[in-house]
Amino acid sequence: MMKETYEQLSFIKLPVETFLLDSFSADGFCPDEARLELERKYAGFLEITDRFDRQNVSYQLSKKDALHSWLKYKEGFSANLVNNLLDEMGAKPGNWVMDPFMGSGTTALVCQMRGINSIGYDVIPLSAVSIKAKEAVLRYNVNEIKNLIMEIETLNVPEDYSGHTPYITITQDAYPEENEIFFQYIWEWREKSVYSEDAKNLLTLCIINSLERCSYTSKAGQYLGWDCRSKKVINANKVREKKGQKLLPQKYVRAVISDARVTVLEELYHVLTDIETIQSNIHDTTKAEIRFIPDSVLYGLPQLEENFLTGVITSPPYCNRYDYTRTYALELVYLGLGEQEVKDIRQRLLSCTVESHSKVNELRMYYESMGKRERFDYIYDIIRENTAFKEIMYALEKRKRNGDLNNNGVVRMVEGYFTELAFIYAELYRVCQNGAMVAFVNDNVRYGGEVIPVDFLSSSFAEQFGFKVKKIYCLRQQKGNSSQQMAKFGRVALRKSITIWVKEE
Repeated sequence: MMKETYEQLSFIKLPVETFLLDSFSADGFCPDEARLELERKYAGFLEITDRFDRQNVSYQLSKKDALHSWLKYKEGFSANLVNNLLDEMGAKPGNWVMDPFMGSGTTALVCQMRGINSIGYDVIPLSAVSIKAKEAVLRYNVNEIKNLIMEIETLNVPEDYSGHTPYITITQDAYPEENEIFFQYIWEWREKSVYSEDAKNLLTLCIINSLERCSYTSKAGQYLGWDCRSKKVINANKVREKKGQKLLPQKYVRAVISDARVTVLEELYHVLTDIETIQSNIHDTTKAEIRFIPDSVLYGLPQLEENFLTGVITSPPYCNRYDYTRTYALELVYLGLGEQEVKDIRQRLLSCTVESHSKVNELRMYYESMGKRERFDYIYDIIRENTAFKEIMYALEKRKRNGDLNNNGVVRMVEGYFTELAFIYAELYRVCQNGAMVAFVNDNVRYGGEVIPVDFLSSSFAEQFGFKVKKIYCLRQQKGNSSQQMAKFGRVALRKSITIWVKEE
């Protein structure tokens, strides 16, 4: 289809029915009455919108935004989306807004610029570096940053220097040797330098934002993609050739592996330009607070006081098997994490990978330690009463027995994912003020021929805990399925939605 024709069609108003399903189980293999009931129940709340698109709910629109482009965080959403949702909830200076999955800090930074306080959680250390760097934008001494850049431009690695960037198994041989040496040398130089902590942290952000482009890797969804020029692929193919096995693909992840020093300097010049622009246009330093907690929201939320929040804007990790501890392994290791620490973070994250294990017993003990065992039982009993959730788990178990799942860990992952999200919904209801608005961005998914309506299922949990569904925005561009599922079960278009709930007591 020609581009012009596509753009014209994108403005054609499509009926809501186009975005609803009349079957959730391929070939009618499993019961789907409960899921169909969700479709009927929430269809009236569905709004097919042009206000938001896939660029809004992803990092795409922030690529060129001052400040928000400082960390290339593919899982983030745009500042434009946050501004729209803050307007819709009527957030005012002095209010408190939460992002339970803070990521690169877009929600927090947009709130700060509007004088709105924010609080959020994230277990990935990248978040702490990113948010600290962006939050300091009005404090930076521009001359200090310029001096830092000048020093790095003339920084020479001694010929006898033997340091190498640390690695774990999945990041070994990730860089050309000269880049690997430079990244370690500049880290050691940074530690010994006399620059302010803000400037050092900004440099750290610029370095970790450079790692991928200076490596043989690329972020490829569930794992790291590798360039055929890397030692890892070359050595693996030698072994495969001897065994008569099929060789790994001979492909490049990018045409040019960038020079480490040049790339870090490019990042520094980029952030310096943004700093100068922002400081020259914003003269009234906001008093808004950014409260960042480097922990899981599962364990942070139960500790917060009641009736605290004006609203929530977030996009949790999707139920799509993407493992952030693998795709961001270069950055995590550079920040000092070892093999076991990376695995620990993987388990601490919301259950969205097949390696995730149930957190139910851990949560039960945690609530008990706070003297809140009755609350745990109340939340967990409601989760287990959800008819659609029970139907989904039954269907996935049946698909597992039939050999339809390409990884049996999907069953445990899905159960953990929605159980943990439901605990978060319950605690959000408790800490939200009357009239607070909650916005969750998420994708529907499909496993083994079974569609999981994440938007409607989440809304049903939210209602069980007391929220009222206000609206469910649905993006016009729907999501496809994996090639394996399409080959076996056919294609089903999946919604990408923003669920809007309100607390009305």
